[in-house]
Amino acid sequence: MAMLTRVERIEAAVPVTVMALDGELDASNYLRLVEDVRQLYADGTRNLLDLSDLSFIASSGLVALFSVVKVMNGEEPPDPEYGWGAFREVGRGVEQGAVQRAVQLCGAPPSVAEVLQRTGLDRLFVSHPDRESAVASF
Repeated sequence: MAMLTRVERIEAAVPVTVMALDGELDASNYLRLVEDVRQLYADGTRNLLDLSDLSFIASSGLVALFSVVKVMNGEEPPDPEYGWGAFREVGRGVEQGAVQRAVQLCGAPPSVAEVLQRTGLDRLFVSHPDRESAVASF
């Protein structure tokens, strides 16, 4: 299944940009996600990924989420051509364990939340149960 993305700008206490992911985040589309986030960052966007409609996340999707954190912090993401080295960089980022506020997550389905927890990536994000509570937190 392909993954679709939708970008929505919400006026709240501070403007919030939400990128909603719908479908499966895997090797077939993770680079596109990283490039889309690079463009949003270049346009001045920061903020929120809505995972409510994400049905599956592969290991390449984990690299993509880590890459999103790096991009939104003004850093270069791991080089996808680096193969397992990119995944080791994700592991080092998790070991450092600092929660990144540049990207927040909301609505992760139980299966996706479990993968994030088991890999430790959940420690890199502020997570919210739903979009409404996430937007209110800004």
